[in-house]
Amino acid sequence: MKGFIWARQTTLASEVSLTGTGVHSGAPVSIVLYPADGDQGLRFLLSNDDGEGTEIAADQRWVTGVTLCTVLGDGNGASVATVEHLLAALRGLGVDNALIEIDSSEVPIMDGSSASFVEAIDEVGLVELDCPRRFLKVLKPIIVEEGGAYGELSPHNGFRLDVEIEFDTPLIGQQRIEIDINPGSFRRELSRARTFGFMKDVERLWAAGLALGASLDNTVAIGEDRIINREGLRYTDEFVRHKALDAVGDLALAGAPILGAYRSRRGGHRLNSLVLKAMFADPEAWILVEAPRAAREVRHADVSHRLAAANFAAERS
Repeated sequence: MKGFIWARQTTLASEVSLTGTGVHSGAPVSIVLYPADGDQGLRFLLSNDDGEGTEIAADQRWVTGVTLCTVLGDGNGASVATVEHLLAALRGLGVDNALIEIDSSEVPIMDGSSASFVEAIDEVGLVELDCPRRFLKVLKPIIVEEGGAYGELSPHNGFRLDVEIEFDTPLIGQQRIEIDINPGSFRRELSRARTFGFMKDVERLWAAGLALGASLDNTVAIGEDRIINREGLRYTDEFVRHKALDAVGDLALAGAPILGAYRSRRGGHRLNSLVLKAMFADPEAWILVEAPRAAREVRHADVSHRLAAANFAAERS
């Protein structure tokens, strides 16, 4: 499998189910990943007891929250939180189209990484569809700076991440990773990196109704002078690798694989979202291209209603 350089769109070969717990809600969650037709993109289906459901596209236009996780909402009260790890697995492995049915308002945290989602996707495999793959090609640098954080999307022939973090503790300090994202590198270098938190913040988060499902089974817990988890870290720089994993998931909300390089300094979900919104706000900053290389460029005026519904076009303000 060559992932993003496949000339045609992909979907799952068959459905696959997972169960777990919401890291913030603490509630049990079941999800089913279904194959989807071409040009449908990645979509969530929030099921309810009466057999009906609400669809929310995995698109930056529907981001309603970026505190500690990324939340998508339909504007009418329906929402799904902590979408980034699952979307990272789908985008990281090159899945273009899938319907994600969920029976709760939060994607299960699993072990705090994308590993369980990657294993589930690999178990069923992918199939090619009779639709050309479309990429979102970055045409010029887009820069966002806020509160000491810096994010930039710039032109690149591929999808590259350069992520740097800095925390005032010797257990993390300053860490940086530069990586070209493809299915192989995502599996090896990012997919197993877990979310992390500081023990000193636990009571504050609980009081705010957050992190109710967090445990040492799904979070790297950082104490004053040591990592609390008995097994330690999976990578010596697991913290920055998880931030890079989050960036893959948040940038999946572009609606198509990105041809570009993303630099992030001291960022997180909010910065990732702001950079995407800034890019889509500038019609000269991006273009849609079909695979193979430069087969046809689809400029904004040519984007059809069908593509817009499939999350490949940006909302204009």
